Amino acid sequence: MASETILTVAALAALYNIVVFGIYAFDKLAAREGGWRVRESTLILLAVAGGGTGAFVCQRLLRHKTRKPPFRLLLPILFVLQSTLGLILLLVPDQVIAAAGHLVALAPLH
Repeated sequence: MASETILTVAALAALYNIVVFGIYAFDKLAAREGGWRVRESTLILLAVAGGGTGAFVCQRLLRHKTRKPPFRLLLPILFVLQSTLGLILLLVPDQVIAAAGHLVALAPLH
């Protein structure tokens, strides 16, 4: 994989996590002021879809969603998993692509 492609993917992931952080921060502000809130299912979806780092950092910095059961455990787990996956992809991209190809080849086509 070309280094430009890896850097582009990393930049997009960082940008997405900044957006997710902003959405979580908006929800925290709305919670304080009694305004319109973001649905919890949307917040979880944003974190699961690659925004775990942004969501986790916002949770820690702004103390948002620290007591809610799904967020309390889910965000730290997503942070570790997504950060590890990103680091592996940055360090050994060719091996990740090869492993993904092998998994696709093993998957039954039904």
